[in-house]
Amino acid sequence: MSLSLTILADTHLPRRARALPSAVWAAVEASDVVVHAGDWTEAPLLDELEARARRLIACYGNNDGADLRARLPLVARAELDGVRLGVVHETGQSQGREARMAALYPDTDVLVFGHSHIPWDTTAPSGLRLLNPGSPTDRRRQPFCTFLTAVIDAGTLTVATHRLPPR
Repeated sequence: MSLSLTILADTHLPRRARALPSAVWAAVEASDVVVHAGDWTEAPLLDELEARARRLIACYGNNDGADLRARLPLVARAELDGVRLGVVHETGQSQGREARMAALYPDTDVLVFGHSHIPWDTTAPSGLRLLNPGSPTDRRRQPFCTFLTAVIDAGTLTVATHRLPPR
């Protein structure tokens, strides 16, 4: 049996957009698990994801206030079909990220992070896979807004990046 995931970060609602794009909601509703790596900005999206997702694994980000920090951890952890998942908002500069995160999260197979709005998919020499979905609402200097979907099957993670059409 496989598990399907939708992986999000840096949604910044309602500051960067009024709502998540319909393609993101379709992925959320089709997924077994939704992962959000922080920077929600306001709580209504958390409420809606909790209501619409089968399972939500999430943390808060640097732009999230006391209300979100009271409901979400700095680092979220879960085991999904044998894959040890960590979710954190910030990982620091890109140079040396794999080694730093491997040292900080030695008991993790996949670390989802956000903050930069830059899609990222690398594997540290230790085997730790690092994923950043980018942002579905604020592309910053990226050519597209993005999010990730993934499938975990027999302990193996397969990831797809989704580019969203311009708003």
